[in-house]
Amino acid sequence: MMTLTPSAEPIHPPQLHDQAPEFQARTTMGMRALSDYRGQWLLFFSHPADFTPVCASEFIAFARAADQFAALDCALLALSVDSLYSHLAWLRSIKMQFGVEIPFPVIEDPSMVIARSYGMIAPHAPDTALIRAVFVIDPIGVVRSILWYPMTTGRNIEELLRLVTALKTSDAHHVSTPAGWRPGDDVIMPPPQSAEGLYAPTGPGQDWYYRTGPLPTTPALKAKRA
Repeated sequence: MMTLTPSAEPIHPPQLHDQAPEFQARTTMGMRALSDYRGQWLLFFSHPADFTPVCASEFIAFARAADQFAALDCALLALSVDSLYSHLAWLRSIKMQFGVEIPFPVIEDPSMVIARSYGMIAPHAPDTALIRAVFVIDPIGVVRSILWYPMTTGRNIEELLRLVTALKTSDAHHVSTPAGWRPGDDVIMPPPQSAEGLYAPTGPGQDWYYRTGPLPTTPALKAKRA
């Protein structure tokens, strides 16, 4: 497991199912390392810059949804290339102007080492402003989802909550979730693994490859991932 330092060589940004690059950094809530979040889910996201309107709207939305993420055992961790003092001044401004206190750490990354290791700075970007990146990292440190948003478009927090819930549901029950799935909706059952299963009865609008039903009441046995 590699700890990034300002002198570290750039590494290939993680892809889905890769181990998330380890780091240790100063934040608005003290030092944080990726390993601090082992054993729980983590939503690790970047914002282009402090004191910007779209980012402020997102931070307010994340703060208001913090309890919902906590209920999913999912921590929030933000990053930008601005300094710690810029972060602190910005969070103070959000508190004073909107009455919202930001309850999650914000990493300073002026050397851009962490941002580059995660591919948060586009190779051909005209400046060092970050893409709005989101990495959902599971309890064993594996990247399970990556989303990219342009600087001009704010993220949908409800969709991120839905995404984390869907990932946890799939892991716990070995099922898939259809388009637009919400907690309480039917899920997609695994396809049959033998020819015999191809001819099992199905409901209207279903076939062997697409069988939906209520979420199983008993969690599936989990296979340990490397």
